[in-house]
Amino acid sequence: MYPFLVDYQRAWELNLDKGPYNEITTWFKKRDPRHLREQEVFTTLGYIDVQHLASRIRSEVTLFVGLEDQVCPPSTQYAAYNKITAAKEIRTYPDFGHDDLPGAMDEVYQLIGTKL
Repeated sequence: MYPFLVDYQRAWELNLDKGPYNEITTWFKKRDPRHLREQEVFTTLGYIDVQHLASRIRSEVTLFVGLEDQVCPPSTQYAAYNKITAAKEIRTYPDFGHDDLPGAMDEVYQLIGTKL
């Protein structure tokens, strides 16, 4: 439903003030203030980056994205969505951030009910 912890470098470049990606900034400030290991850090984070696992998905996928989301930024969610090769759909909510998205859970329960 909601890709999370995706495209760490993009999220860091957005300079978000909220967690969890702000921990990258904190890490650089405390461990590598001159960013001498920046490429190494993002390469290492790539091992757990959801976007690099998305191509393994084989089942039908529906994602929900709040376009004002500062916790799971839309551009990072699209990084995962774009790499899914299975049947997929995306539902966008232009005026919502990291909120309960109206109708999203109803749609999920309906989908699950038709697949059982």
